[in-house]
Amino acid sequence: MLLPSRLLLALVLGLTSVGTFASPLVPRVPHESRSILPRGWAPVRRAESDFILPLRIGLAQSNLEALEEFLLDVSDPVSPNYGGHWSPAKVAQTFRPSSESVDAVRGWLVESGIGAERVRLTPGAGWLVANVTVAEAEELLGTEYYVYEHADSGHKQVGCDKAYHLPEHVSKHVELITPTIHFDKKVRRGVEGRSVKSKVGNPGSGPVSPKTTGTIKTIFNQLENCDEQITPICVRALYNFIYDPVATHKNSIGIVEYTPQVYVPSDLDMFFGNFSKSQIGERPNLISIDGGTINISYATGFGYNGESNLDLQYAMSLVGKNQPVTLYQTGDDVEGASFNTLLDALDGSFCSYEGGDDPIYDPTYPDPFGGYEGQLFEGWHDCGTVTPAHVISTSYSYDEWELSPAYMQRQCNEYAKLGLMGVTVLYSSGDYGVAGNGGICLDSTGEPAFPGTSFAPSFPGGCPYITSVGATQVNPGAKVTDPESACMQVIYSGGGFSNVFAMPSWQKEAVSNYLSKYPPGYAEGTYNTSGSRAYPDLSANGANYVVAIDGEYELVYGTSASSPVTASILSAVNDARLAIGKKPIGFINPTIYSSVFQHAFNDITSGTNPGCNTNGFAAQPGWDPVTGVGTPNFALLLAAYLLLP
Repeated sequence: MLLPSRLLLALVLGLTSVGTFASPLVPRVPHESRSILPRGWAPVRRAESDFILPLRIGLAQSNLEALEEFLLDVSDPVSPNYGGHWSPAKVAQTFRPSSESVDAVRGWLVESGIGAERVRLTPGAGWLVANVTVAEAEELLGTEYYVYEHADSGHKQVGCDKAYHLPEHVSKHVELITPTIHFDKKVRRGVEGRSVKSKVGNPGSGPVSPKTTGTIKTIFNQLENCDEQITPICVRALYNFIYDPVATHKNSIGIVEYTPQVYVPSDLDMFFGNFSKSQIGERPNLISIDGGTINISYATGFGYNGESNLDLQYAMSLVGKNQPVTLYQTGDDVEGASFNTLLDALDGSFCSYEGGDDPIYDPTYPDPFGGYEGQLFEGWHDCGTVTPAHVISTSYSYDEWELSPAYMQRQCNEYAKLGLMGVTVLYSSGDYGVAGNGGICLDSTGEPAFPGTSFAPSFPGGCPYITSVGATQVNPGAKVTDPESACMQVIYSGGGFSNVFAMPSWQKEAVSNYLSKYPPGYAEGTYNTSGSRAYPDLSANGANYVVAIDGEYELVYGTSASSPVTASILSAVNDARLAIGKKPIGFINPTIYSSVFQHAFNDITSGTNPGCNTNGFAAQPGWDPVTGVGTPNFALLLAAYLLLP
């Protein structure tokens, strides 16, 4: 299994280090470790012993071992409890850390010399925090702290060396501790040259970032030209998607954008003027999360407006003028935002869940650089302030190798909790085939390499509790009624096998069928063959989209288009169910992989997703790691979902 070695629980390394730091009376075990530093980072000096660290200890939640069972109970189409989604209160209570965990970790801290008055349990009992000196942290964790500097940006941070350790009786009660081994893998230049933490809205950030071939002067809005330009009528024809919503007061759909990605209102009207005249003047319902705003003076051009304009122009035109679309504009222009910033706002319990946000990966609010000031609640930022839409689409992502397994697992579990509450969470699968952002690949240890020979899966694409959306295309010269293929124009549909997450039960049969009938034939170590989560789950068109950007039309490509299109179709399914008194579809993966739903998807059987000097995987009959189960046929999908309880 190609787990990044710097993040594995390296037992040999840990035991070697334990001898240096651990008391012989209290055996310690390695909790998290890495073998080498991420690219660009180097230690410049030991951290001063009296430097104060905000130590944050994430407590293990209760009942996580039953998380998939709980989710299947309300999401499996054969379950008698299908659609019986949980309330937020039930979710919070079920996964609340036990008093045993709280007492064990607090007791260890106090016994180690950290005064009881210095240790605080956050609301929700999710984590314990204490300000400690570097000397105290080194003694507690059996490690050494250094000041690290990034070669390109000059950004500095304090972290520990290689691994940290916990007493064996404490380790089982802890998910992760910060600050420790985690590094900001996305150091990019922000306002006034200042580096920012995981600012996923930065142009080109992550393996999902739409591409353009430039402006176009002539627009075709006929079905005969869908192989050259995709417009809303092409999407409707491709997926048999004609629907007038009737339960808009009950239904909801959300599109997530990360500042400084912003939409341009005049571009919306320009697009509507050509493709949906009744919607001229219509705007999404903007929900600002931690200072999210579209008023960014410098944010012009495709790099800043392409993503948001694409998402909103197609989501809004496809659901129609009667269905409001919510825009979750996340993060201010200074700190930016991470996925956890959104999750904090959607679920208050997540703010204090298993350590809350990671200050290394996640932005800090109130903004220390003069941005959003936040509110005095759970860390002074938006926490549990937003009611999740029934369907939420996000066209951003990371590569798995950039983040620690504990950080990803913590976030992935939150997506499962949203699924329990009846929320459908969609993420674009990536635009570089089997490779990561910019075509990056991995070496045999799981580290990024140039050139690398191992595939680099995306996150959250590899999380089993989101629905990963790949990309297809209308082949050049083909009719809109002809079968699509995997997208191989400008971008390649992201897909493959996670290096972190195990394969969920609902996709085992489909994946086994693919691997047995169409074995990829790659050398050992090229991709994870240990039985891990496979993605994408389904697909939609991702090539030749006509998008209005800064007063001109451009052709746009990417799974960035596929996700909001899929969200619009699923939102219509929700509308129909809500109209007859049924619940929203929630977490859809168990249904779309079931035999009952196979007929509701257009099987994609041609095309590949190249990367890492290979052809990647091939689209084949049935599920494949290029296009998933295929593209939706709305009429058939709607009928199948209406038959469920």
